[in-house]
Amino acid sequence: MLLAAVAGVAVTVGLGWWQWDRAAQKLALQAALDARSGMPVVGASDIERLRPGDTSLQYRRVRLEGHWLANRTIFLDNRPLHSRTGFIVVTPLQWAGGTVLVQRGWAPRDFEDRTRLPEVPTPRSAVVVEGQIAPPPSRLFEFDAAASGPIRQNIDPESFSREIGAVLAPISIRQTGASDDGLLRDWPPPAVDVATHYGYVFQWWSMAALIAGLYVWFQLIRPRLGRDPR
Repeated sequence: MLLAAVAGVAVTVGLGWWQWDRAAQKLALQAALDARSGMPVVGASDIERLRPGDTSLQYRRVRLEGHWLANRTIFLDNRPLHSRTGFIVVTPLQWAGGTVLVQRGWAPRDFEDRTRLPEVPTPRSAVVVEGQIAPPPSRLFEFDAAASGPIRQNIDPESFSREIGAVLAPISIRQTGASDDGLLRDWPPPAVDVATHYGYVFQWWSMAALIAGLYVWFQLIRPRLGRDPR
C-alpha cells in the first residue's frame, strides 16, 4: 500500500509539474512574440538568407510583394475557430527570389457538401502580403500520410516543395491585416489556453493530495482509532 501510494503521488505530482511547465512555455512564447512584434519589418532579402532550422526571424512582422500560386492552394481540414469547423487556407507566395507558404486565414466548411471548397478570391496580379512569421500549422493525426488534392489534413513543407517544383523558404507566414478575400484572420495567441493548463495542475495536485490523505487515514489514523484501549 505504501509503494502504491508513493507511486500514485509521484505520478500525479509529476503530471502537475508538466502542465505547469507547459503554461510557462506558452507565457514565454507570448512574451517573445510581443517583444519581436515591435522589431523592424522583415523583407524578402531577410527571408532569402535564412537556412533550415534558423528561427531568428520567428514572430517578426513581415511584408512581401509577389504573386499567389493560386492553383496550389491547400485547405487544411478540421481546423476549428470559435467552435466552428472549417479550413485554414494555405497558398504559396512567389517572388523573384523565392517562395513561401502563407497561412491566409480561416474559412468555414460546407456541411451539406463536404467536398465543396470555399470560394477564396485570389488575384493573379502582384499582391503585397503583410503578416507575421510563425510556425507552420500544427499536425493532426491522419490515416493517409500521402494525401493529395486541395483538401488535406496536414501539409509537409518538404514533400509539398517537391510537389509544386519550387524551393520553399524554411518559414511560414500568417497573414494579418484587413481581409478582402472573406477569410478570417483571428489567429489565437500562444498563451490563450494558459488557464486550462493551470486547471489541470490543480486537478493533478488535488489528486496527489487525495491519495496521500487516504493513505494516512486508512493506514495510520484509522487503525489507531480502532484499537482496544485495554
